[in-house]
Amino acid sequence: MNIFNNMEFKKYKAIVYKTIGAAMEVHHEMNWGLLEPLYNEALHLELQARGIPHETLKNIPCFYKGSKLEKHYQMDLVVQDDVIVELKSVSKLIPAHRAQLFNYMRLTRMPIGLLINFGQSKLQGERYGLDPITNECVLLDKDMNILRIEDEDENEQ
Repeated sequence: MNIFNNMEFKKYKAIVYKTIGAAMEVHHEMNWGLLEPLYNEALHLELQARGIPHETLKNIPCFYKGSKLEKHYQMDLVVQDDVIVELKSVSKLIPAHRAQLFNYMRLTRMPIGLLINFGQSKLQGERYGLDPITNECVLLDKDMNILRIEDEDENEQ
C-alpha cells in the first residue's frame, strides 16, 4: 500500500479550517435539522461574505463508452477548486454518505473532501484526503494527518 505523503494534505489545512468555520457560523445562525438546500445556500452566502472562492452545485460530467451522458453527479460545493464539500442534514451519517463523497473525489481527482452534517444539535464534520496513487480515500484529523484508510474499513463491515 502506497499512502500519499501527509504533507500534501497539510497544505489544505487553512482552507479546510476556513470552510468549517463558515459552516459553524451557518449552523449557529440557522440551528439544526432544516433542509439541506437551505444550508447549501446559506453556506454559499457565508463563504462569499468571507471572500472564499467557491462554486455551488457543480456538475460532474459522466461518460459511457466515450459518450457524455445527459445525467451527471452534482457536488454541493467546491472550494478553491480543490475541496469538495458534501452537505447533509440527517440524524446520523452512514457509509452511503461517505461513499457519495468518495465517488466525487475519485471522479474529479480533487484531493480533499469535507462531509458536513447540519442534522444534529452539534455540527458534525469529517475530513478526507484522496491518495492519487492508490485512489483510496483516507480519514484526516484536524491537522490533516491520516487517521485511517476508509475504503478498507468499510469493506470489513
